[in-house]
Amino acid sequence: MDVERVGHNKVLLMSRKNSHVVNFEKLPPLFPTSRHAPEFWEALGRAVATFGFLEETLAKAIFAFTATKPYSDEEIHKALDEWLPKLQLALSDQLWNLTESYGKAVREHPEATIENLDELLDQLKEASKVRNIICHGSWRSPNSEGASVPFFVNRQQERFETPVDVAYLKQLQCHVSELISAVVDTVTHMGWQFPGSNGPGKVVWEPGR
Repeated sequence: MDVERVGHNKVLLMSRKNSHVVNFEKLPPLFPTSRHAPEFWEALGRAVATFGFLEETLAKAIFAFTATKPYSDEEIHKALDEWLPKLQLALSDQLWNLTESYGKAVREHPEATIENLDELLDQLKEASKVRNIICHGSWRSPNSEGASVPFFVNRQQERFETPVDVAYLKQLQCHVSELISAVVDTVTHMGWQFPGSNGPGKVVWEPGR
């Protein structure tokens, strides 16, 4: 039995005639990301990180809307029993499901002031489709203009075909940042401080409350 080394890992392979293995030492530095410019990976990383912050923002907004919703005396115990599972789910859900939960929390809050909720939810759902591509796509070699088509197939067996370059990623990052601000506004416009911030407004939840 032969031992082939891949980085610091050892893979045990049975000896076999006419077999081949990767010569890891001869791969280019930073493989498989070596064909793209550093600026591309920086832009991609910032876009991915901004999507992560959007998911955290939605989870905090769900917390704010569910924590400040008024309940009658008859509803309060049932609502408290259901609250913790909602918050736990918000911590682990991804963007599409978070958007659904966020929309439900806003609609059920009688003091919500947002007038274009459906439009915001549509934009969040469209962003979630791009998020899956950006975060899970396998990036092909760039063309002469530095644009790369990620290999990604969704559950409907639709393949993404749009070349992505640095300008695309920067525009995407800016759009997601705007969505973050819009979600925060739906909380702060009601007079509440956004959870986790030191901004103006009434604190949503205080220890011992």
